[in-house]
Amino acid sequence: MKIGIIQGRLSPPIEGFQECPENWMREFNILPELGLNHVDWIITSESFDDNPIFKEDVSNLPINSICADNLVDSRIFDKTFLKDNLVPIYNAAKKNDIQSITIPLLEGSDINDKQKRNIFCSNIMDVTEKWNDIFFSFEAECPAPTLREVVDLKDNFFVTYDTGNITSCGLDHAEYVSRLIDKIDNVHLKDRTYDFQTVYPLEGNTEFYKIFKVLKETCYSGVYTLQTARGASGKEKETIMNHKNIFKEIHEQII
Repeated sequence: MKIGIIQGRLSPPIEGFQECPENWMREFNILPELGLNHVDWIITSESFDDNPIFKEDVSNLPINSICADNLVDSRIFDKTFLKDNLVPIYNAAKKNDIQSITIPLLEGSDINDKQKRNIFCSNIMDVTEKWNDIFFSFEAECPAPTLREVVDLKDNFFVTYDTGNITSCGLDHAEYVSRLIDKIDNVHLKDRTYDFQTVYPLEGNTEFYKIFKVLKETCYSGVYTLQTARGASGKEKETIMNHKNIFKEIHEQII
């Protein structure tokens, strides 16, 4: 089980709830201590202008993906906005040998509306037309057939399966995975309730035993990334170690 973490979860949320921390190198230094093998790097609208990934050489660090949280914005359906906010991230990924960019289609960038989805599909195809050397992984709160309209557009379009998001949407995890397994390349591990509250693992409505069972049955071999609820500030390492051990134990119990 290859398990990593969303950037910022190993640091007190001084810069923001989910943000690239000022002392970002510290998180990479403690990965081995916690038995974690990668970080999903975060770029938000607040950090877009001065995010370290645009300035630093991080090509030797275990970065699985750049999460373009700056695209969680209703302006994503404007092609100029999409291009202006995605081109620098693509260039940073190429410069640093990062193989994947995660695009969240959530909140303002939600694609459940058919008209908006069609606009997004047209725009993302135009913007990424020549970008066949990077994977783009889409995280969305929508049924599998809806998301397939996006990820089936190109061979290098994939799915980031967020367990908590799918729970809150009221979707069946087994059906979701079975319809998308050929496209899933990252599983964000998060527990949520049906009313969209993120809680500690096993305290919400997410059926993790069912999830790990169907992932094993469908031979999923991609990465897992912790995006769990925050605990007490200053106790991030203890919280993450506890959450990692919960998921590893469930994963190992599934035959």
